[in-house]
Amino acid sequence: QVQLVESGGGLVQPGGSLRLSCAASGSINSIGFMMWYRQVPGKERDLVALITSGGTTNYRDSVKGRFTISRDNAKNTAYLEMNSLESEDTAVYYCKTVINNQVYWGQGTQVTVSS
Repeated sequence: QVQLVESGGGLVQPGGSLRLSCAASGSINSIGFMMWYRQVPGKERDLVALITSGGTTNYRDSVKGRFTISRDNAKNTAYLEMNSLESEDTAVYYCKTVINNQVYWGQGTQVTVSS
């Protein structure tokens, strides 16, 4: 049994920062890609950032230079550091990862950027 638990969402003013965490637990033999998606009501879930098992990262254009994805393999945890937040970043953020060659999603965490 594998579980993903996200944390770190909340309300922040424009220009502020938040750090999201995604912790995997359970019977884990291997973790591949770790990814962050986001979704607003009525729209598709979009990929925000990904990090490979080797540490290679990739970002959607709108967050480049503001967001940083990282992972701690010893803790089976991925992070998303979000700086210079804008109202357009408001969404539910989901973690997605490949564990033991299976895809798992987290439950989502709300990020609201508003003054």
